[in-house]
Amino acid sequence: MNMRFYLLLIAFISVFSPMRAQKKFIVHTVAFYNFENLFDTINDPLINDDEWTPIGAQRWTGRRYLNKLDNLARVLSEIGTGDNPEPPAIIGGAEIENRQVLEDLVKNPKLVNLDYGIVHFDSPDKRGIDVALLYRKKFFKPISFKKIPLLIYKDVTDATTEKEKEKDKEKDKEEITDDKSSIDLSTSRVFTRDQLLVTGILDGEEVSFIVNHWPSRSGGEKKSSPFREAAGALNRRIIDSLFQRNPNAKVMTMGDLNDGTYNRSVRVALGAKVKKEQVHQGDVYNPFDEMFNNGMGTIAHRDAWDIFDQIIFSEAFLGKDYSSFKFWKAGIYNKPYLIQTTGAYKGYPLRHSNTEEGFSDHFAVYIYLVKELKK
Repeated sequence: MNMRFYLLLIAFISVFSPMRAQKKFIVHTVAFYNFENLFDTINDPLINDDEWTPIGAQRWTGRRYLNKLDNLARVLSEIGTGDNPEPPAIIGGAEIENRQVLEDLVKNPKLVNLDYGIVHFDSPDKRGIDVALLYRKKFFKPISFKKIPLLIYKDVTDATTEKEKEKDKEKDKEEITDDKSSIDLSTSRVFTRDQLLVTGILDGEEVSFIVNHWPSRSGGEKKSSPFREAAGALNRRIIDSLFQRNPNAKVMTMGDLNDGTYNRSVRVALGAKVKKEQVHQGDVYNPFDEMFNNGMGTIAHRDAWDIFDQIIFSEAFLGKDYSSFKFWKAGIYNKPYLIQTTGAYKGYPLRHSNTEEGFSDHFAVYIYLVKELKK
């Protein structure tokens, strides 16, 4: 018996009836990871990457860049392998400078034999950080892909007093981030990442993936919330357009949303449901809310955990008819080697510093999709 199917069969024994447990299932892992500042060492005059050069503030040398790639490749090759020995079939990524860094990443010895393809577009983000989709070519065949811009504008009529602004700064839970919004002073447009839509065939089934990196909390959670609510609304429009073509479309949206499962951008603008019994045709389900309620997280700030990294999917992935791909379970990839062990940030994700390349300030998230293997 193929080891991939055997291990999944064993795992299912505790979930399904004895009769169903004797059946074999195909499993695929879908993952998302914020790569945190995956920059090359070359200064690009069109973006704000000056610190990510050998003479820049980060002292970003070729050796450090290769170490970063090796660290990321280790994580990507291991996500979800606790219950599925196959590395992820699909990986959404964020904080990517350009296509070349992805080409370098998938050629890393830990990934090269997995034969990942790349879907990537440059975004208008002034730091030059983009989103992308990596896919294993033997499992997924893209049919179409495009970037969809998020058009948001700073409110130039903001009448908030300086005293109120200072009060908001104290009240707001602002994320510590390099991800500061860039504004076009002539139009007041806030430049941020596009949303990436990729539709293709995953082991015989059409699935659409949306990869996101929503606007940051720079300036404060409350003040920046409308930008993320706009991102959630755009996500909803993309999903609804897919439902118009096929009401039973299999759609999955993933990313660093810079908001929790409970925030308006996710609950209201995107409309993500957190209980399976609430989910009907045209709805989307968020399996990460339960994890947050159980104290888990993908990012830490001021000793509090939150889940900014989420994978949310359409109703068609729910149910018990395993003749097509269905959701099995979700997870956060937070192995001990990804965790800071000393200092003020002990217990936090082991991120980049001037003395260590680290991995990321986020943990990766993943879900398993399963389908009964036809005889």
